[in-house]
Formats: sequence, C-alpha cells, structure tokens
Amino acid sequence: MTFGPSEILLITVAALALGILISLLRLFLGPTAPDRVVALDTVNTIVVGLMVGLAAYYEEVVFVDIAVVYALLSFGATMFIARYIERTKENQEAV
Repeated sequence: MTFGPSEILLITVAALALGILISLLRLFLGPTAPDRVVALDTVNTIVVGLMVGLAAYYEEVVFVDIAVVYALLSFGATMFIARYIERTKENQEAV
C-alpha cells in the first residue's frame, strides 16, 4: 500500500492530535505550576502545527494567517503567566 501526500498529511495530523492528548495529561496532572505552563505552551504550539497541516490539506491560506495570530497570542499569554508565577514566587520568598 502506498501513501499519497494527503494520507501522509492526515497521519501527521493524527500524530499531532495524540501529542495534544499527552500534553493535556501533563497539564492536568503536572505537579507544579511551571510544569502546567510548559504543558499549555506545548499544546498551543502543537495546535499551531495542526492548523498549518490542515491549511496544507485543505489548501486554504486563511488557516496559516489564523495560526500566526494564534501563535503570537499564545506567546504573549505564556510570557504573562510566567511573569505572574515569577512575581508570586518573589512575594513568597519575601515573607
């Protein structure tokens, strides 16, 4: 059995979906807040890859535009959460 480009792309999308499930498991079971933030960032990164893969499969450029905007918002949110955790840790050490 030979796989064409569309079948390989669908297999890749399925593998990325599996990666999201594994990262969601770490997100819910993570022992510390930084572990959960890293898991959330991993989920967001995989979602961006998934959007680009689906853009290639459906041949729609708008998915790539949405993926870029989503990646920028995800990066900003991750930086905001990391800064919050850092300040919370500094406040706990001062007490």
